[in-house]
Amino acid sequence: MRTDSIFFAIAGMLFGVILGWVIGAQQAPAGSTAAPVVAAGAPAQGAAAAAQAPPLDEARVQSLMTVIKNDPKNAGAAVQLANTYFDAEKYPDAIKWYEASLQIEPSDPDASTDLAVSYYYTGQIDRALQQFDVSLKINPKHTKTMLNQGIVLAFGKQDLAGAQKAWEQVVALAPDSPEGQAAKRALEGVAAAGHPGAAATPGS
Repeated sequence: MRTDSIFFAIAGMLFGVILGWVIGAQQAPAGSTAAPVVAAGAPAQGAAAAAQAPPLDEARVQSLMTVIKNDPKNAGAAVQLANTYFDAEKYPDAIKWYEASLQIEPSDPDASTDLAVSYYYTGQIDRALQQFDVSLKINPKHTKTMLNQGIVLAFGKQDLAGAQKAWEQVVALAPDSPEGQAAKRALEGVAAAGHPGAAATPGS
C-alpha cells in the first residue's frame, strides 16, 4: 500500500480532527464523516500527499497479473496487486485482491487490516469492523488494526467510547510506536473535546 496514503497521516492532525468532529459534526448521519485510515503497510509521509492518488500503475498490474496467472497460489503477488489498486484509490479492485490473498494465506493480519480499510473507503463500515475483528483474532496485539478500528468507530459509527477503548489498547501495548503516538493524539482530541468519560491522555 502506498506509504503516504495510510492512517499515520493522522499522527499530526487527529487531535484537531477529533476535536472539530465532536464539536461540529455529531449531528451528521452515521458514515457521513470520513477520516483517513491507517493501513497495515507503512507510515505515511503526510496528510497532504494523501489527498491526491497517483494514476494506476498499469505496467505493474500487468506484471503481477502474469505472476498470478502462472502461480495462482502466490498470496504475496495478490497482496501487491491489491496494494497497487489501493494506491490508485481503486478500492473495489483492491478488495478483490486482498480477499484473494486471504483465501490463500488467511493468517496475514496486515492483508486483513488493509482489506478492512478498503471496506471502510467503500462505505462498508460494518464489514470493515468485522474484518478488523478477524485481524485481531489472527494477532490480538496488532496495533495498526486497533488504531484503524478506533478511527472507523469514531468516524464511521460516531462511537467515541469504543474508539477511545481501542486507542487506549494501542497506547498500552506500544506507547512509543508511531501507532501509539497517533493513538495518544486521538485520545487528546477526545479529552479536549470534553467527551463524557474521556480519560486523561495516557502518560500525561
